[in-house]
Amino acid sequence: MTEQQLHPAASEPLADADRNASPPLVRDAEILSADDPDPENATDEQDEPDLLDIDDLDALDDAPDASALPSLPQARLPVPSLDSLHLYLREIGRFPLLKPDEEFELARRVQEHGDSEAAFRLVSSHLRLVVKIAMDFQRRWMQNVLDLIQEGNVGLMRAVNKFAPEKDIKFSYYAAFWIRAYILKFIMDNWRMVKIGTTQAQRKLFYNLNKERQKLITQGFDPDTATLADRLGVKSEQIVEMQQRLDSTDISLDAPLGDESGASSRIEHLPARGPGIEESMAVNEIAHLVRDQIRDILPTLSEKEAYILEHRLLTDDPTTLREIGDRYTITRERVRQLEVRLLQKLRAHMAKHIEDFSEDWIR
Repeated sequence: MTEQQLHPAASEPLADADRNASPPLVRDAEILSADDPDPENATDEQDEPDLLDIDDLDALDDAPDASALPSLPQARLPVPSLDSLHLYLREIGRFPLLKPDEEFELARRVQEHGDSEAAFRLVSSHLRLVVKIAMDFQRRWMQNVLDLIQEGNVGLMRAVNKFAPEKDIKFSYYAAFWIRAYILKFIMDNWRMVKIGTTQAQRKLFYNLNKERQKLITQGFDPDTATLADRLGVKSEQIVEMQQRLDSTDISLDAPLGDESGASSRIEHLPARGPGIEESMAVNEIAHLVRDQIRDILPTLSEKEAYILEHRLLTDDPTTLREIGDRYTITRERVRQLEVRLLQKLRAHMAKHIEDFSEDWIR
């Protein structure tokens, strides 16, 4: 069963709502009274859920809470609005919570029969849990909370498809891992316009750097670079690089460098990736000199040497040694010897007629 087979309201919190809204924490206690995943209420079989389909599996083994994430620049804070969120909360408040035996039966029907109606009831009854987890991250994210809710809903639907009721684990406990995983991945992918973490080590630092620093301060230690690197199992250079990424802001390359009209932009001062004008002119001049000297030496070459020069050295699709050997009824080794002698002859001729000639010009 795919997520698209579930009720569309789960994957799109509010289709007609203003997605640019970013409300503060919700104070409706009744709507947020979902079962909070509690490890103490789970059995001994509660292993960490399978996150193999999440790109950031290794980084999420010790998933941070919302307070561990770094803070966004204040300039990115949006204008608060409660309309969109309140509409969505009223919608999900209509779905009843499930009793434990109902939850187990619905999960069994999903696992054994792929029952889409049972999957919808499981998802809709836990939408409050997604809101609760998203609100925890909203304290640091401070963008559109509906985006976090939507990503969390996708994780909830993933949890419904992966949940195994026979393991005697509370579904809310299991689903919370998937919800947090999808929300964390969304936050990291959208933290900056340019991604700040693409490797496994960078993802691990993004999720855990601030958390580990706070832990060291609480324990009375100085959270210097060497200590953080040792605790997180990475190099000191990686700690410095990630901290610089987190502390920096996006800068437009098209932004002018001065206040005057017509001021140059940053992109105009970036070095070109290709060869410069001087290098291109030098390459063209060398190619012209080599072509002239080849034209001069061509009449002095034997038929075999002229054929090797034209069909093996001066072409993008060189003829093989065997083909040349078959043409002149000689061995491949003899063709190779003729080619080596031809190259030596070309180098000697050009060294005599071209000032500052380099053997690198002919290989």
